[in-house]
Amino acid sequence: MGANETNVESKEYRLSREVKEALQAIASEWEDVIDSKALQVIPLKGAMTNEVFQIKWPTRESGPSRKVLVRIYGEGVGIFFDREDEIRTFEFMSKHGHGPLLLARFGNGRIEEFLHARTLSASDLRDLVISGRIATRMKEFHGLDMPGVKKALLWDRLRKWLVACKRLASPEEAKSFRLDVMEMEINLLEKSLFKSDEKIGFCHNDLQYGNIMMDEETKAITIIDYEYACYNPVAYDIANHFCEMAADYHTDTPHIMDYSKYPGVEERKRFVKTYMSRSGVEERKRFVKTYMSRSGEEQPSDTMVKNLLEDVEKYTLASHLTWGLWGIISEHVNEIDFDYMEYARQRLNQYWLTKQRLIGNP
Repeated sequence: MGANETNVESKEYRLSREVKEALQAIASEWEDVIDSKALQVIPLKGAMTNEVFQIKWPTRESGPSRKVLVRIYGEGVGIFFDREDEIRTFEFMSKHGHGPLLLARFGNGRIEEFLHARTLSASDLRDLVISGRIATRMKEFHGLDMPGVKKALLWDRLRKWLVACKRLASPEEAKSFRLDVMEMEINLLEKSLFKSDEKIGFCHNDLQYGNIMMDEETKAITIIDYEYACYNPVAYDIANHFCEMAADYHTDTPHIMDYSKYPGVEERKRFVKTYMSRSGVEERKRFVKTYMSRSGEEQPSDTMVKNLLEDVEKYTLASHLTWGLWGIISEHVNEIDFDYMEYARQRLNQYWLTKQRLIGNP
């Protein structure tokens, strides 16, 4: 997940010799760096899957210092995704103008280009202009022609994570989180939400504010961190983004979700309308076919928006299950300072609270 800079004392000792040597090799290629060994290490706050550091070197000119980003992979996260797949996605994104360049790899991490843009804050997601730009960028992301099978991986992922949860959780935790009925819930959701004509795209699946950056001059939006990216229903990705508006990972209680901040009807409608208006001609035809087929109206705009919004709302349930299971697993495999278990409890509580309203309670 994303990270923001925080004023923490330099902790160079936390980086291994392998990482330092890789950093020095990069810096030695830059003629304006005074001393490739004189690196400053600044931990970045807000990451919940990896440790992330900004690295700076002093330069001869009076201009800005040279910077890169070091990402050290979290322990045990192989349960969640295949790191080699994630690296391939990262490299594909770089080649197609999305995200930072990959500068080097080492045993348990990588070094990336430092983007001269700011990571968004929780409040930025509510800014009408910024939100519109995110919708546009998300639409472009969903249209990427990534290699691999173009089918939704959401349901397989949920079942795989549930198996891991049952293996790692104590009997008390399993009972508290009702893991015994979770497979039935996943089956129910898949049956309720799946449509043969639903729009599948390459989804980020973790579009919280810390994974979105904006160039302050051009206002261009860049989506970063592709650990969880894969093909999925686009309605799920939008739903997950809406759920993230209830989060602020830079407070004293970063694990607490405030669902009063979930976007209202008009805000959701505006986002979806912007998202759909950025469709190309062929893309728009597919959307019309998918989201008009249920009504038969001649004028697509309002009907298309309404139908996609209905799907998005239902997919918030899948988002709650996903991150609920993620939290339970993370509590057992990740040592980052975050109350994963309480986070999981909130997400799964929200699932049970909203399930009947959204899909009924068979």
